[in-house]
Amino acid sequence: MGIPPVIEGTNLTIGYGPEVILSKVNIVIQDGVLMPFVGLNGAGKSTILKAFLGLLPLRSGNLVCRFGDIAPSYVPQQKHLDPLYPVSVAKIVTMGLYPELGFWKRPNKEQRGRLYEALDRFDLRPHKDKTFSELYGGVRQKTLLNRAIVSGSRVLILDEPTAGLDAISEREVLKYLVELQQQEGKTILLAHHRLEDLSHLADTVCLVDQEMTQFLPSSVAWNKMRGAAWENNE
Repeated sequence: MGIPPVIEGTNLTIGYGPEVILSKVNIVIQDGVLMPFVGLNGAGKSTILKAFLGLLPLRSGNLVCRFGDIAPSYVPQQKHLDPLYPVSVAKIVTMGLYPELGFWKRPNKEQRGRLYEALDRFDLRPHKDKTFSELYGGVRQKTLLNRAIVSGSRVLILDEPTAGLDAISEREVLKYLVELQQQEGKTILLAHHRLEDLSHLADTVCLVDQEMTQFLPSSVAWNKMRGAAWENNE
């Protein structure tokens, strides 16, 4: 038998309060894929990821998530975080080890090595003693991404992980996500905010559009999104 899917959803209806955002969604996510969730603003990309995480209850349908022994690591949108949170970059990345450490133990030598490797991955060591409020957007996002990676989760769920990054930093982050998927077999689900062809990132994307989801080749999804954006701007 093959490896079962990480996520299987049947006839999912998801919403906030009285508002239905997605309805009758059927979705299967295989293990070890990098899957961008794309669509215009307000299409429901973040909504479906929150449902996978259990942060948003289902209205109806059946959802099975096989995340393994370690819960998936989640990187929320920056705008939902308090920039005044008085914690250093090093402490934020260390939070990724809490499933191993608990709240009171200090990292051992091996875990400290992993922390510094994570900080060096995106040149964050010079910022390690700065608080979150002192950081600019790109460094904030890299810090949150490192917290997710150091946890050791085999599933990463990222809500617009490149928002606020300059073009160079965005390419760097996306390149690293591809390496995590290809070299370490991570399952990576990310909501992506840019209206662009993502064929350099994944062959297939999940297009969230008009209360439904569909898997499409990256170039096909890009053309559909461009057409929808043009119609909305008329």
